[in-house]
Amino acid sequence: MTDHPAIPGSKIGVLLINLGTPDAPEERAVRRYLAEFLSDRRVIEIHPIAWKPILHGIILRTRPKKSAEAYNQIWTNEGSPLRAIAHRQAEALRKRLPDVSVHYAMRYGHPGIAAALEKMADEGCTRILAAPLYPQYCAATTATANDAVFGTLARMRRQPALRTLPPYYDDAFYIDALAVNLKRQLATLGFQPERLLLSFHGMPVRTLELGDPYHCHCRKTARLLGEALGREVDVAFQSRFGRAKWLEPATDAVLASYPKKGVTKVAIAAPGFSADCIETLEELGIRGRKTFKQAGGEQFALLDCLNDSTEGIAMLELLISRELAGWRNES
Repeated sequence: MTDHPAIPGSKIGVLLINLGTPDAPEERAVRRYLAEFLSDRRVIEIHPIAWKPILHGIILRTRPKKSAEAYNQIWTNEGSPLRAIAHRQAEALRKRLPDVSVHYAMRYGHPGIAAALEKMADEGCTRILAAPLYPQYCAATTATANDAVFGTLARMRRQPALRTLPPYYDDAFYIDALAVNLKRQLATLGFQPERLLLSFHGMPVRTLELGDPYHCHCRKTARLLGEALGREVDVAFQSRFGRAKWLEPATDAVLASYPKKGVTKVAIAAPGFSADCIETLEELGIRGRKTFKQAGGEQFALLDCLNDSTEGIAMLELLISRELAGWRNES
């Protein structure tokens, strides 16, 4: 047919997926972001009939102002730290994987998963690896990211072939990258930490009871990382929300207890986060430091996430290349 629409050449695509961020450190933008995030049934496993009055009647009336103030403390000239790092991660991988179309998206906020996948399809990506950058699997993170990918494909007439990146909490590539990265950072500190605390995002205990493997994944990551570092590590869980019982011990409680035990010099890392964000920079770096110092602590260091470090990008390249085996050889 002479009037047949143009069809781009076949490409392989990779979509890096992270949680999300508001568009600006302002109350209205934060409210919009929280409304999307906290309306996800994977995140809040309470029936909407019971949850919506709480969300819209209380939380979205009070929390956005406080959260906007927190975002204001970490916002950069590039905008949201998480989005800026995600952009740099994608740029770095494009250079390392020149035959692959690399994009990034956020589960909540912008750029969204649907828009990214549609753009990739328009570019001619007929095979796509969706890569949620959550080392430890959790339904509230990995599964909902995949849900959004599957939902977008369900609306497409011409669907690309799809693969998803599995959790990599105990993968040697990940553990090695963390160990090398953290050793390098620890070596540059002006003091010797008496404890290294690994803080993972918390989850309600109910998720564990329902069969979610997240808690076990976090504990295994910590054990393997401690072995790779050749030192003991402490484990805690942060970001408690609501009245339900959450995984313990709580990060803030652990930090407050250290000085009472004679521990006055600590370093804290967040290996469950692939990029620094409000939970690491503000919750740990600002509030966590304050909690520790007010309890009598003397020296505190927040260690960077893998972000777009040499170790972090090399790890992502290895993980992605393994998942693309066969596709790249055939394309």
